Amino acid sequence: MSTTDQEPGLYAAREPIFPKRVKGKFRNLKWYLMAVMLGIYYLTPWIRWDRGPSLPDQAVLLDLGNRRFFFFMIEIWPHEFYFVAGLLVMAGLGLFLFTSALGRVWCGYACPQTVWTDLFILVERWIEGDRNARLRLHRQKKWDLRKFRLRMIKYLSWILIALATGGAWVFYFTDAPTLMVDLFKGTAHPIAYTTIAVMTFTTVFFGAIAREQICIYACPWPRIQAAMMDEDTLTVGYRDWRGEPRKGSQEVRDGETQGDCINCMACVNVCPVGIDIRDGQQLECITCALCIDACDEIMDKIGKPRGLIDYLAVGDEAWETAGNAPRSIWKHHFLRPRTILYTTLWSLVGVLLVVALFLRTDIDMTVAPVRNPTFVTLSDGTIRNTYEIRLRNKHGEDRPFRISVKGDPTLRIDLEGTPYETVTVPADTMKLQRVYVLAPKGSLPANGEATDFRFWVEDALNGDRVYKDTVFNGKAN
Repeated sequence: MSTTDQEPGLYAAREPIFPKRVKGKFRNLKWYLMAVMLGIYYLTPWIRWDRGPSLPDQAVLLDLGNRRFFFFMIEIWPHEFYFVAGLLVMAGLGLFLFTSALGRVWCGYACPQTVWTDLFILVERWIEGDRNARLRLHRQKKWDLRKFRLRMIKYLSWILIALATGGAWVFYFTDAPTLMVDLFKGTAHPIAYTTIAVMTFTTVFFGAIAREQICIYACPWPRIQAAMMDEDTLTVGYRDWRGEPRKGSQEVRDGETQGDCINCMACVNVCPVGIDIRDGQQLECITCALCIDACDEIMDKIGKPRGLIDYLAVGDEAWETAGNAPRSIWKHHFLRPRTILYTTLWSLVGVLLVVALFLRTDIDMTVAPVRNPTFVTLSDGTIRNTYEIRLRNKHGEDRPFRISVKGDPTLRIDLEGTPYETVTVPADTMKLQRVYVLAPKGSLPANGEATDFRFWVEDALNGDRVYKDTVFNGKAN
């Protein structure tokens, strides 16, 4: 079989994409968002927050060693993980809301993959030049001194950005200034170095090398988003009813009116995933809207109205081809039953989290009855039950907690290790206290039915109180 008769391979080799620089409102918006999001990511661990002598003074800290999460004035304990779960639910609902209204707007503007890829492309453009210069360098087969120098500078810059990314990540899990010194001294924990190395590699690979391949093949969201969208969802699209037939197209015959599209390929050249938006909606499109900026610039130059490529919905075609003006964005695209439902659910979860945050107390307790044995009969006939009470003090200072019982008036308590009914819990810790509850001889039901009662714990300094209901086991003897 000759070379020309060979069947094509199963997979096509990847064609590198070199997006062209573009100016416009959407590109400027992406620059602003990139600066804000990267600033938040890199600078947040260095924000200080005074919580007192016994607590860390880092504003945002995931303290895995002590199993706590600090976020400015908010402190989340392990038993309060429902706050984190609530935030994740809000993030999911927010993603559904934005997708139903504006398509893959998250992917185009705020996804970390998009943000870091934009940053790496920006650095590449600074070093190697715009699209044509990068294409020439890529197609240059011979490695001369100039190509070697430019590539080494680019790779080194990428690695430094990725190293800073991995370094910033570990600063969220321990005191940032202390860890920074330890990292340079070589005395930091091996986990810190390993995490930075892994983050550095993955950042370079995902953002600088794989780039659009992550969005096309690895990310599940393009395959899920269809369930969130309908015919009124705004997304980046091409008004083919206005642009066709294109200049130079075989469809243009003598005397036939030409569409506004002049087939300049500007929209393709600026696309970070290398697609042609004029071919319709595609899985690869991240709706970054750079093609809108490129097309609007061309329309200005040839004296045509802007908006040949624009944010539009599937349902806009029938409306506009009938000669109507573009539909109201708020009325037809944003204020729809689906978006209103997502907004309502998102707001409801947020309100519940805020209410729960303000209702929680600075003390907490759990009660666990000791079941082996269920109860003990003492020599004088007194029935004794044993309970393990975990007292949690969320204050930044030691606090005395008074333990008492309510319910059956015959019940009394005895705290292990102290003759008093008050126990001191150190600041920001949990103390396990064994408590004995005693019932006098003959005070319990003869049939052995459990007696309901309530443990009360009171902060002796400010009067805050919490309680837990439990039962007393035993029978009259």
